[in-house]
Amino acid sequence: MGKIRVATLGDEQAEQKQKEKAKARREGKKALKEKTHIEGVGLKGGQQIKVMEGSEIKPEIAKLLEETPAQLQKEAKQPKKKALRVRSQRYQKLTQIVDKTKSYPIKEAVKLMKKTSTTKFDGTLEMHVNLNPATLPGEKPSLNGTVHLPHGTGKKRVIVIADEALIAKIATGKIDFDVLVSHPSLMPKLAKVARILGPKGLMPNPKTGTISTDPEKRVKELAGGELAWKTEPDHPVIHQVIGKVSFTEGQISENLAAFVKAISAGKIAKLTLNATMGPGIKVDLGTL
Repeated sequence: MGKIRVATLGDEQAEQKQKEKAKARREGKKALKEKTHIEGVGLKGGQQIKVMEGSEIKPEIAKLLEETPAQLQKEAKQPKKKALRVRSQRYQKLTQIVDKTKSYPIKEAVKLMKKTSTTKFDGTLEMHVNLNPATLPGEKPSLNGTVHLPHGTGKKRVIVIADEALIAKIATGKIDFDVLVSHPSLMPKLAKVARILGPKGLMPNPKTGTISTDPEKRVKELAGGELAWKTEPDHPVIHQVIGKVSFTEGQISENLAAFVKAISAGKIAKLTLNATMGPGIKVDLGTL
């Protein structure tokens, strides 16, 4: 493999200097090879060959020989500048109407959330909750549960009941549902496809209420707006969709109130709302 020469684009002086250094190194090595006597016979592995005698080398060449390729590359390398994320003018204008240091009353926060939606389509409304670790049980602060949103999330979910035909379909890698409900008697058979369902969060689980002795009834409950929620794996934070921009302010407030009740307001340290790609809006917990 040939030698690699590092060149700096757009800097002719640096490139010319690098060429001169490379040329000087070649001349120096050639002079050492032709005019020195080297003692190295019988050396063992790892021992260095030492120059015992030889003719003088020009000072400028000797200096360049001391410079390592890494030093030369470091000299030629220009520092990279990180690209700054530039938000749209519309987003920047919307952030100006939201005071990041203020916690808004729930009604005012909902109005702002709808007003700061930046999408042309029916955006999603999100809730982000920071829990107080001191209020959570166990050494690792975590929490989970279920909530019934009075007006749903605005997204239609495909909920199915597990049977042998569906299990065979899942085994082939075909999954066309969002929630899977199972009777306890089918769980041993579902274990065969757990490696497919598990990573997608679709494996029936008692904690999410997707294992039931009455699967048909459970499907109706889930279709009516019931959701399972939980904190992040390593942080006491909950992220949840609570509706659409097209929802009325009353519908959003009712969904939010139901969620806060399911978590327990006493466990919440901070609550923030935002529309899709919109700025975050802090909510005054005392108004919930």
